[in-house]
Amino acid sequence: MSPLEVQILAFNDFHGNIVTPPPIEVTAPDGTKSMLSSGGVARLAAALAAERKGHPYTLTVSAGDLIGASPLVSGAFLDEPTIEAMNMVGLDLNAVGNHEFDKGPRELWRMQGGGCAKFTTLTPCQLGRFTGAKFRFLAANVRTAEGVTLFAPTAIRQFGPVRIGFIGMTLKGTGNLVSPASSAGLIFDDEVATANALVPGLRAAGADTIVLLIHQGGKTPAFTTGQGCDGLDGAILPIIDRLDPSIATVVSGHTHYAYNCQRGGRLLTSAGKYGYFFSDLRLRFNPVTRRLIGQSATNFVTGTGERGEDPAVKALVDRYVDAAAPVANRVIGHLSGAAPRDEKDRESPAADLNADAFLYAGRAAGAKIALVNASGVRVALVPRNDGSVTYGQAFSMMPFTNHVVVKSLSGAQLKALLEQQFQAANYAPGVTVPLLVPSAGFGFDYDLSRPLGSRIMAMRFKGHPVSPKARYRVATNNYLANGGDGYSVLTQGTNATDAGLDIDALAGWLAKGQQGVPTVGRIRNLRR
Repeated sequence: MSPLEVQILAFNDFHGNIVTPPPIEVTAPDGTKSMLSSGGVARLAAALAAERKGHPYTLTVSAGDLIGASPLVSGAFLDEPTIEAMNMVGLDLNAVGNHEFDKGPRELWRMQGGGCAKFTTLTPCQLGRFTGAKFRFLAANVRTAEGVTLFAPTAIRQFGPVRIGFIGMTLKGTGNLVSPASSAGLIFDDEVATANALVPGLRAAGADTIVLLIHQGGKTPAFTTGQGCDGLDGAILPIIDRLDPSIATVVSGHTHYAYNCQRGGRLLTSAGKYGYFFSDLRLRFNPVTRRLIGQSATNFVTGTGERGEDPAVKALVDRYVDAAAPVANRVIGHLSGAAPRDEKDRESPAADLNADAFLYAGRAAGAKIALVNASGVRVALVPRNDGSVTYGQAFSMMPFTNHVVVKSLSGAQLKALLEQQFQAANYAPGVTVPLLVPSAGFGFDYDLSRPLGSRIMAMRFKGHPVSPKARYRVATNNYLANGGDGYSVLTQGTNATDAGLDIDALAGWLAKGQQGVPTVGRIRNLRR
């Protein structure tokens, strides 16, 4: 008797990349590196449709960050284009990720249910009424103050005689990864305890096996297409090891790395980010006993149109591209060359450039130092052939529409702040570098061999040691200024002054004339 096979097509961390994202460097198994161009939602739709052919039992899922931190074509329209496109793609389930909460729970509810209520500074329904997601958001470990989950925690899908249960959740640290205002009143529970507690109910409802869609993951030593898990490290590993045996399959995300392997009898996958890849999981069952007897997965490159483009999805994207064009194509300044970002969120020319822009914007408020979170620098900034940089390019690099805030901190508070880079909330397994990047004129040395709380060995301001008692005006974004990413020391800053939008800071800095690309070296690792 032939097994009954269920196909699950999966992706994660799409981040509103409905237009083909910039090429990305990929490392092959033999260590060679090459630039990969792939993605765009019209191509993703066609690739998924092609992969579904011949599979009567198929489902498409996302492991979070479907929206948020999106390029201008989606972000300027509150990610309505991404939701509309995913309706056409055939997405069935999306586990919430941290970026789904960027604009708060009320806006996220609007993403599910539709409508034109305004919960942000941007205008909803600019190109017509928004009807919401036809697919379901899942949020098993996100509760309101009343103890009610924000969305359904689980779903069950029937495939012939087989029933599969799905649990969807974000990482428990989401409250540290979004603006405190956006997560106010929400409780993010432990992933393992939540998932395991849901197993009996799913089993009682007839689930023959359970798939966990979780917005948490790991990292490999290099960014690859993910045909394996060599060197995988990160927060997902201890989670997997503690899950109930009934949870046999885990689709993960958050770290933007691709991988796929068996671990402890479970199948673990991630499809990287931005729609560059997708995963094709195959779950095989005995059709009589309904027992899971095997499973496997392959990560596929979405490609540049080898499987064609879905014409209806392309028409939708083109409509929003045309609407965004006048703003996206406006030249805001010039740059002498490309400013790459670091995929491991280390100091990079792109991060240095952002810090310098924040410092420029904050000088009227007395800023002497600026600090940016490297993970908030989403893409490299690559000028056009004539050196010009467009608003759309800048928005892709800095898509959060945060405000630049200037606060006063003592030198002692600065050191305490920099030490917080290494705390448990930020210093995840596999991360071996600081996460805060300073502006020109300020730098620091660190030593990872030292105990927590004493790893910052030196701080320099304009070539001189930072005095613990001296006061410094520090520019950052409102997300960090309010304690985001666990940087509570910034909430102790005084005399807060708003210095405008982050994107305007970057535009103003670039508009001064052709800017040079910063050279990294503001942060020094003493234990290389």
